[in-house]
Amino acid sequence: MWRTSTRSGGEGNCVEVAAFADAVGVRDSKDRQGPALSFVPAAWAGFVGATRAGVLDRP
Repeated sequence: MWRTSTRSGGEGNCVEVAAFADAVGVRDSKDRQGPALSFVPAAWAGFVGATRAGVLDRP
């Protein structure tokens, strides 16, 4: 089941996330029929943890 980000603010600029048996999917909520990204659960957990901690590398 796809869920909309709780931080989307209701302005239409948000992503949806879905947990599957062996992957986490991410898609644009404005284009639900469009492409989606797929991550292994460990990679997604690392991304979420780094985001929450504010330690993402920036180019």
